[in-house]
Amino acid sequence: MGVKFPAVRKKLCARRSFFERCCFKLKAARLVAPQTFDFVELDEPTPVDGEAKIRIEATSVCGSDIHGIYHGATPEEDYPLAPGVPCHEIAGTIVESKTDELVEGQRAIVLPTRGMGGLSEYLVQTPDRVLPVPDWGGIDEWVMCQHTGTVLYSVKQMGNVAGKRIAVLGQGGIGLSFSMLTEKMGAAQVIGIDPVEARREKALEIGATNTIDPSKDDMYEALEDLTGGEGIDIVVDATGDPEGFGQSLKIVKRWGTFVSFSLTGSTGKISEFPHQEFMFKAATIIPTQVAATSQPTKDIREMIALKERGWADPGLLKSHNVGFEDVQTAYDMYANHEDGVIKVVMELNGGGKS
Repeated sequence: MGVKFPAVRKKLCARRSFFERCCFKLKAARLVAPQTFDFVELDEPTPVDGEAKIRIEATSVCGSDIHGIYHGATPEEDYPLAPGVPCHEIAGTIVESKTDELVEGQRAIVLPTRGMGGLSEYLVQTPDRVLPVPDWGGIDEWVMCQHTGTVLYSVKQMGNVAGKRIAVLGQGGIGLSFSMLTEKMGAAQVIGIDPVEARREKALEIGATNTIDPSKDDMYEALEDLTGGEGIDIVVDATGDPEGFGQSLKIVKRWGTFVSFSLTGSTGKISEFPHQEFMFKAATIIPTQVAATSQPTKDIREMIALKERGWADPGLLKSHNVGFEDVQTAYDMYANHEDGVIKVVMELNGGGKS
């Protein structure tokens, strides 16, 4: 007798499942040496129950990618790194869902888990790390809510900033987010400090009251003049520079607040610790890192909602778009502060444009 139909059907389904898992390929970038990417082909991931598959359409370079990984913090024997790493600012469209919490066709920001990265055409994730965004607006602008959402968490740690004088060292994507949000929350004065002219111009555009070029001006004298001798109530270090910590302690007024957001590269060390300044100023020092909290998505979801209702627009911080094939260019541009770069977005799978 022939094989019964259910058995044939089961075998065909198994073959089809194998074909779906193994015969569709995706492209991913990976670091094969410090500051050196290549591309690999991988099998497309398949979600299991409780997961969704996301087509990645926009991914953005973060300063922590540069300071912590791109410049060579990884031991030589660990290369090549896992495909997709180090990028973690990711957005795209859900193309397959095996959970009732996420709907196919929905756009979303995606937070990767450790060992995963966004330099890949597809990935799978669980609903707690998939943050839906509205259907309107470019996905390359919505992805900006990821990093600005982490800043929203940090700004909350400052307490009430209304009427305060605030200095922000570094006006990259993170520093500009601090300038934008503290101005929205009522700071009396927001001073953006950065040697890059395009970043200082953007700071004034999105909320800073003043800027300082530390490569040309004495930063401490300029702050004294701009505050009329009143000093800085809250200083933020968003430089990614080992000198930022010591500079911030010198800038903040006595009994003021110092918010440390900066990651200082492969060594994780600061260049100096001005101990006498530290003792005299008696400042409150607040290290902030939302990824280390119990709710790493909460403030990013809030930032999405704030952008949706028009309160603040992190999309204004995007300065450059490139194709996924230009991943090396994107990271080099960001690392070397080329062409007035603030935030650069790589577009994948058509960039979400129909």
